[in-house]
Amino acid sequence: MANTLNLPVGIDDFRKLRQSNFYYVDKTRFIEQYLLNWGKATLFTRPRRFGKTLNMSMLKSFFEIGTDKSLFDGLYISGNKELCAEYMGRYPVIFLSLKGVDGLDFTTARRMLCAILKNEFDRHYYLKTSDALTDEDRTLFTKMLRGNDDNIEDSIRMLSKLLFKHFGQKVVILIDEYDVPLDKAFQNGYYKEMVSLIRGLFGQALKTNEFLQFAVLTGCLRISKESIFTGLNNFKVMSITDSRFDEQFGFTDKEVRKLLSDYGMDSHFDEIKEWYDGYHFGRADVYCPWDVINHVDHLRDDSDAKPQTYWINSSGNSLVRRLINRADSSTKDEIERLIAGEAIEKVIRLDLTYDEIDNSIDNIWSVLFTTGYLTKIGEVRLPDSESYAYKLVIPNKEVREVFVLQIQEWFKAVVANENDTMKLLSRAILDKDEQQIARQLNIVMGRMISILDTKAPDDMKENFYHGLLLGLLRGSNPGWLIKSNRESGDGFSDILIKPEDPDAGIIIEVKYAKEIKGLDAACDAAMAQIKDKRYDEALRDEDRCDILAYGIAFCRKRCRVVGEKL
Repeated sequence: MANTLNLPVGIDDFRKLRQSNFYYVDKTRFIEQYLLNWGKATLFTRPRRFGKTLNMSMLKSFFEIGTDKSLFDGLYISGNKELCAEYMGRYPVIFLSLKGVDGLDFTTARRMLCAILKNEFDRHYYLKTSDALTDEDRTLFTKMLRGNDDNIEDSIRMLSKLLFKHFGQKVVILIDEYDVPLDKAFQNGYYKEMVSLIRGLFGQALKTNEFLQFAVLTGCLRISKESIFTGLNNFKVMSITDSRFDEQFGFTDKEVRKLLSDYGMDSHFDEIKEWYDGYHFGRADVYCPWDVINHVDHLRDDSDAKPQTYWINSSGNSLVRRLINRADSSTKDEIERLIAGEAIEKVIRLDLTYDEIDNSIDNIWSVLFTTGYLTKIGEVRLPDSESYAYKLVIPNKEVREVFVLQIQEWFKAVVANENDTMKLLSRAILDKDEQQIARQLNIVMGRMISILDTKAPDDMKENFYHGLLLGLLRGSNPGWLIKSNRESGDGFSDILIKPEDPDAGIIIEVKYAKEIKGLDAACDAAMAQIKDKRYDEALRDEDRCDILAYGIAFCRKRCRVVGEKL
């Protein structure tokens, strides 16, 4: 019988998930691994939607004084009685998620950060009447409750001090999505101000805080230590290349198989693997949990539901757009190879500052790797060097979709700016100038990513070029009435055009050739089809008797054109 538990779509609060009896993929071994090798401050970097917030919420529920210990009943960590007795429910906890720190300007973003801090102060409202605090302490805490941001940089340290005084126990600090404020600041032009604020906040909380037991941070990027962690000793970074904790963010093959088995969906394993697997963290191969949970949830309502791009649609994809917009010929070739399923070799920088991203296109490759758009399948030693380059691939079908989508958007923008080329193309079609039509189409395709046609199997590639040509014609000729797959004669013509001249008509039949040498034969087949199927009938029915027919054949970035007056 299939599992009846609800799936935790969008739920990243561990306590709520467990109390409301949602399905949970047990990641509590993370606690054991951490406690056996913890440091003063540890940063875990993983792509978005890989369970960072849920794991941080789990840590909060485990360590915090007054926790409901039954939340961990039946889970892996409960089997380690000694560890649970020593650490569970033993610490005051400060938990901050910075994912909501956003704003078009620094003032707005700073205000949002203050609101997040105030919410955490409110969570510890009992300090206002604590007998362990002095009058001065309680006055200070009251100011913090009011959202007084005169000394925001010292606010986390001060709260640590007050909690230590109240409980007589050092504090655990958990900061989720620590780099989101820096990302938003970079995008909106106030990066330097935000770096200064975050550096002060973290410096006080993590470096000079005598009341700190340990701290755990998560984020997408490993921001260089010199940027915001200056002088912080014993700072550990667990990135996607580290074998430690490699199975604790994302789902393993075993976990996905069990999830599908629990819901009676074993037959969907192959499609889920093709769409959402392919990430390599350390030595582990993992799936994006956001995708798997969402797709299985859809399958519960509709057993025929097709895989969707859940991860892509959950956030913007400006990094891929930035790469494509800056791509030179070599980079375009590398993008083509990636989309075709090949690997490229790149030297990767794991620690960057956001304002370094645009310094070189190599930095963009590095960020695409650390944020999950690319994954590592091996290493290659560089000639005459001790350094290595990573062999990078697109992890799965879903991420391939975002590359293709952004390339298509980029191509549309290129075409929109090619007024001269489009005018020459339109004029050549009206003048039956086959060479000029082919020349202008070849110019346009020379600027695009040719491998886009591999998105479809061979028998569907004709549709790709049909759509490409249709988009070009509609975008450049607002006065032409253009029909696609219009019934005419004994079939359906690919493209039927009614120019402004009421006597004129144009028929275009598109063909795909596997090889360049097959273009001529494909053009001839297109022309024969126009005549045999009498595609000109629909135009003649409207008294359009000045009719031009074209057979256009495509192969990668090349095309041939044959024209004839009917």
